[in-house]
Amino acid sequence: MAIYLDYNATTPINSDVLECMIDVYKNNYGNANSRTHDFGANANKIVANSRKKVADLLNVKSDEVFFTSGATESNNIAIQGLIKYGKANNKKHIITSSIEHHSVLHTMKHLEEEGFSVDYVNPQSSGRIDYKEVLSLVREDTLLVSIMHVNNETGIIQPVKEIGEGLKDSNVFFHIDATQSAGKLVKEIQELSYDMLSLSAHKFSGPQGIGVLVLRKKRYTLPPVKGIMFGGEQEHKIRPGTLPVALIAGIGKAAEIALENFSEEMNSAIEIKKIVMNLINESGLKYRINGCEDYCIPTTINLCLEGVSSEALMVATKQYCGISNGSACTSQSYAPSFVLKAMGIPEDLINNSIRLSWGPNTDISELKEMLFNLLEIAKGLVF
Repeated sequence: MAIYLDYNATTPINSDVLECMIDVYKNNYGNANSRTHDFGANANKIVANSRKKVADLLNVKSDEVFFTSGATESNNIAIQGLIKYGKANNKKHIITSSIEHHSVLHTMKHLEEEGFSVDYVNPQSSGRIDYKEVLSLVREDTLLVSIMHVNNETGIIQPVKEIGEGLKDSNVFFHIDATQSAGKLVKEIQELSYDMLSLSAHKFSGPQGIGVLVLRKKRYTLPPVKGIMFGGEQEHKIRPGTLPVALIAGIGKAAEIALENFSEEMNSAIEIKKIVMNLINESGLKYRINGCEDYCIPTTINLCLEGVSSEALMVATKQYCGISNGSACTSQSYAPSFVLKAMGIPEDLINNSIRLSWGPNTDISELKEMLFNLLEIAKGLVF
């Protein structure tokens, strides 16, 4: 059986998280907003407990945590939810990067249709944007800066700390897409300055279909974000709809486990990355790493095997390794990676690039065997 090396797309669910969810599905099936019986009260306690666990992971207050279906929805609410405020206050300028997830980039295009202007900052060849360039674009009518913490394709950590520090005394809202860093760069996130933050549970061993939007208070007041859907009073109208109690229990348990184990898991990821690089070096293949390793999270490598088609390699080695050549959200398009393109990488090298990503479940002995097989096959595909 192939080894799974596509953790940036989604992670295997932790067995304790799954057991927690099964227990809720079996024994706590009440609606958390039902106030007339114990079934609803018990479900509400589970939601409150999970909200606290997520808040502890992020070092925020429980009433700053809002549950959504995932980071895509959280990103949409964070950005679209400011439209009314921006128009009312003549603040219709936004700054983002050209390498954001499509849930941000496509939402920005929608706002441009609504009359907003958007500046897109390109990354340097390192894969990292220049925080000074971001801050230099801020003007009187700037409403929002939205930057991802870790790029999903390259694993490059973006300078959200410096941007947050530069904006914290301004009236510009700062949103961070922490999809790839939540549960991993725990201490770093806990120390960041921001107004809004998005994450998905399934990126750190939790269930698919549940995420969080964090709205930080300033002077006891939440950002003026309005819900983009209608239908109920849940989550203070930020995200209406019946709360998925079992999924919320799952993200709470995943947050609890991440907070307890993140240091050990990051050390393990560093060791795995060393093993991966040793195997690549020993293969004799001509290669390059896309993005500067000085800024890369230890769970990811974006690897260009020169002269080896990534599409051909993935087909020829799928019995050994489950890998990708870009974001799962764009995998149906077969277009060259827009992230690598923005970094100035030539298209022929982009077409030779694959992404490897791993996690705490990755078996080292299996990794060595399967990745060795992949690299051996790659030698026969060089043209």
